[in-house]
Amino acid sequence: MLLIREIMYCKPGKVRSLVEKFVAMSKLSEKSGMGKMRVMTDLSAERYWTVVSEMEVGSLKAFEEMFQGMGQSESDQKEFENIMKGYHDLVDHGRREIYKIEA
Repeated sequence: MLLIREIMYCKPGKVRSLVEKFVAMSKLSEKSGMGKMRVMTDLSAERYWTVVSEMEVGSLKAFEEMFQGMGQSESDQKEFENIMKGYHDLVDHGRREIYKIEA
């Protein structure tokens, strides 16, 4: 099992908008059978305006398939595109971390 962590550093004043997008994306991914996503904001972090999402996947192959929209209906794919439209305007930069869950 792998833990995928997406760390996004938002532009000032844009955290809430990105959180709303990630929460909507989490609901959609759970509905599509891709698992639940945890969405967090910083109280104390390396930088201000940090949003982190985490989800567990069985393998890198499963993550890649999920990223490509496999298992999603066409309407879910369109909804995902609508949810994430304009998110680049909210984010300064970000990074992904992938961990193997040992216990």
